[in-house]
Amino acid sequence: CLPANQERFASGKLVTVQFHPSAQVVMTAGHDRSVSLFQVKNFSLNPKIQSIYLESFPIYKARFSVDGEQVIATGTHHSMFFVYDMMAGSIIPIPKVRGVEEKFLRNFELSPDGSFMLLIGTSGYLHLLSMKTKELISTMKVNGRCTASAFAPDSSKIYSYSKEGEVFIWDVRSKKCLHKFEDEGSLEGKCIAVSKNNQYVACGSSSGVVNLYTTDVCLRENRPTPVKAIMNLVTSATCVTFNPTTEILAVASRDTDEAVKLV
Repeated sequence: CLPANQERFASGKLVTVQFHPSAQVVMTAGHDRSVSLFQVKNFSLNPKIQSIYLESFPIYKARFSVDGEQVIATGTHHSMFFVYDMMAGSIIPIPKVRGVEEKFLRNFELSPDGSFMLLIGTSGYLHLLSMKTKELISTMKVNGRCTASAFAPDSSKIYSYSKEGEVFIWDVRSKKCLHKFEDEGSLEGKCIAVSKNNQYVACGSSSGVVNLYTTDVCLRENRPTPVKAIMNLVTSATCVTFNPTTEILAVASRDTDEAVKLV
């Protein structure tokens, strides 16, 4: 296959590459302040559909909305974020979310049902926004600093991984903490993922170890034993993700080249 972004290579670091949820389209976004969309074709040139440029806004993370109609993009050093409405072709700045006192808004997650956007703030704060209005619904707080979060596949729970190696499980409806458990041997939490069939939770830490747990054990025990500890990464685990049928877990580290393992 040719490079997906053959028609427009980025001039800065790429931070996001994501397939559209329903169309044969791939998005790239990064530090060159642009979001580009390419049509993915079989072995022929992948034509560029369009690029949008966000002035003085190096992108930290960009994601398609669940319905595939919007792109949400946060910056590296901004308290605002952008929504690109692909249907209308308009770029909508969201300057300040009322009730969210954060100097920078970088990391976020979108709920699988398309209802919520979770902003991962500083000092352990998690801000739950309505995806429709981009307004604050409620704020939750973990002990310590939150480094990563993931929604359960039915969007009913949020798993928040702290820098101190603890995972907090929140009920989305009541906004209460249902349970918390310690990730075995974790010195510093880095990334977390929940499988699409809700069977497994994967936690990746700064040591490079990725622990795989069953969700029922996570909800019940304070110090669960992992089903498997994946030791293949030698640098910090910065990405864990399951494939849609929960047969493969991808673990990766951005700290060294080609550090991607499929389990």
